[in-house]
Amino acid sequence: MPINITMPALSPTMEEGNLAKWLIKEGDKVSPGDVIAEIETDKATMEVEAVDEGTVAKLVVPAGTEGVKVNALIAVLAAEGEDAPAAAKSGDGAAPAKAEAPKADAPKAETPKPEASKPQPAATPAPKAEAAPVANGHASGERVFASPLARRIAREAGVDVSAVTGSGPHGRVVKADVDAAISSGGVKAAPAAKAEPAGAPASAVAAKPMSDDQVLKLFAEGSYELVPHDNIRKTIARRLVEATTTIPHFYLTLDCELDALLALRTQINAAAPMKKTDKGEAPAYKLSVNDMVIKAMAMALMAVPDANASWTESAMVKHKHADVGVAVSIPGGLITPIIRRADEKTLSVISNEMKDLASRARSRKLKPEEYQGGTTAVSNLGMFGIKDFAAVINPPHATILAVGAGEERAVVKNGEIKIAAIMSVTLSTDHRAVDGALGAELLVAFKRMIENPMGMLV
Repeated sequence: MPINITMPALSPTMEEGNLAKWLIKEGDKVSPGDVIAEIETDKATMEVEAVDEGTVAKLVVPAGTEGVKVNALIAVLAAEGEDAPAAAKSGDGAAPAKAEAPKADAPKAETPKPEASKPQPAATPAPKAEAAPVANGHASGERVFASPLARRIAREAGVDVSAVTGSGPHGRVVKADVDAAISSGGVKAAPAAKAEPAGAPASAVAAKPMSDDQVLKLFAEGSYELVPHDNIRKTIARRLVEATTTIPHFYLTLDCELDALLALRTQINAAAPMKKTDKGEAPAYKLSVNDMVIKAMAMALMAVPDANASWTESAMVKHKHADVGVAVSIPGGLITPIIRRADEKTLSVISNEMKDLASRARSRKLKPEEYQGGTTAVSNLGMFGIKDFAAVINPPHATILAVGAGEERAVVKNGEIKIAAIMSVTLSTDHRAVDGALGAELLVAFKRMIENPMGMLV
């Protein structure tokens, strides 16, 4: 019997991915554990291993295909003793894997025309099949099952998702259904927004975002090029909108004196033992200021445990350890690999772990568990000379620390003007989970660790 290989879900939130590369070809024999393909998710490129043994009968989805839905058929294996061509033929009837439905399939998503739902005369009861149905089988007013991505695309296109036929499990509407409905032009528009009360000022009416065509008309033809969004940029955009529209941010800023920390960092690095590498001998570690910021933030959360929390609608999630995400710039966006249990790790371990995570993040080789979750985050733009800024919280975190550049400034000490290395930091907090006084307490604890860095060594 043929063995179907489907698009795996490489993270809990993954709905689709790009099939970047096949590492096998038709006719190859594979065994469990063999790496067969590379899949691009919204954050990383990951290798997929075979779980069954057999001969590759057919590669259903070609390399380079984008938007392949989770659980869609991507290849067929012929079991031992089975004819490969016959196995390949059995896979021809499988549902297409590509999320972008071809226009030829568009009629599938067509909905009844408005006149089809005209009410029947009161004296004659309407047949059950015509009792105000909609295309996906839900009566008017009932809940419509659709993926979040499908709902967003439908909303942006002005499409009523309840008028779309769902092809997912139990009639669930997925992205391909909405795309097909849009291309067919046969769906009714989503209900218009309620009219503003009479006399409402024009400024009170939210402006509708411009369409792509409207934006492009503002620029001279030939003066630009279009670069399609990749998965990571789409995810960043979606997460930023989610964060800024659902999380009530507020901000706290403090200046931290760095002189003691810089002196200790120099001492620690100078005392680093040497180790052998492929390029000769090198220090076993080399601390950066950011490594010490990560440790200080973790210890501050342990000192103020009520701030080490995440908000949910039903309960406050109180974390037992400080898992610190660190913003890393990568081509096309950013990602936040996480230092797990940073409160328990030494500075040298944090430093080496951070270098490894950042390197693999830039090559998109992180595993989902290495960048998902966490209890807080640190975003450092000091290396670019940025003095201070406010960062956007990354759900499910309730806090994020924005770190500016350390620079020499004039400060007043005991009535005299002195020169000191000062670093400005801004804590963004989710006001639902961390109130003003609690956020201030956390930031003061962080400042205390930075200005008394010996406490990070004990």
